[in-house]
Amino acid sequence: MTALLGPAEIRQLADRLGLRPSKRRGQNFVHDPNTVRRIVHTAALSPSDVVLEVGPGLGSLTLALLGAAAHVHAVEVEPVLARALPATVARHVPQYADRLTVVEQDALTLTEVPEPAPTALVSNLPYNVAVPVLLHLLAVLPGIRRGLVMVQQEVADRLTAAPGSRVYGVPTVKLAWFATARPAGRIPRSVFWPVPNVDSGLVALDRREPPAGADRAATFAVVDAAFGQRRKTLRAALAGWAGGADRAAAVLERAGVAPAARAESLTIEQFAAIAVAGDQSEGAHA
Repeated sequence: MTALLGPAEIRQLADRLGLRPSKRRGQNFVHDPNTVRRIVHTAALSPSDVVLEVGPGLGSLTLALLGAAAHVHAVEVEPVLARALPATVARHVPQYADRLTVVEQDALTLTEVPEPAPTALVSNLPYNVAVPVLLHLLAVLPGIRRGLVMVQQEVADRLTAAPGSRVYGVPTVKLAWFATARPAGRIPRSVFWPVPNVDSGLVALDRREPPAGADRAATFAVVDAAFGQRRKTLRAALAGWAGGADRAAAVLERAGVAPAARAESLTIEQFAAIAVAGDQSEGAHA
């Protein structure tokens, strides 16, 4: 069985590195081996999977992932942590040391990773950048076919919400362009050091094909405009985007969406249809 990090090892390692967890970077380290095993089990990795892990921190999850996958690319922005991770792996799981690649970089600036190409994303995402990191990685790394990410419970609820839900919003819709998402369990705050003031949630992802014939940037522009004034009808909310409320209503009708509907009731397919209809409308007025 893989030797995982417990609370004592986490503190000792942090002390040795002179590390004080950064609130600014959203650093909360998992120190419970059973939680780490649960995450890896829930991720349902195959032995051939290549995992991308963002924010490995002190290596709690990394050690378990190395035993479950063919390779792990660990993306860490903090130089002290990035440079310490190979030594932690060599000390605890030397038999898997050659399965690790450390990428010392901000995940939001990542455009590629070394071979082998990642097929799965499994991460305890830093709280403060979880959604932008998730959307960015799915956009730039199409080889990622599935994933399991740990985020604040509130964010997990939002990412997995259904149309019509109170918490359904921009992150939900944009994630749906890339993947289907489902809740995969709650994680209590007590398994982290330092202890955050919220619980966490697991979100399972499966890559899906985006709506046919639609442009992502154009569709996301519609999403942003619609939710920018989410209390208004789409006819009013999209007036600025379309060049007037009447033009917005005409585009919506062409897309098969009721002008009196509101943003939180629409699926990603409907937002894509609005974007396509808007492009057609611009072409007609050119």
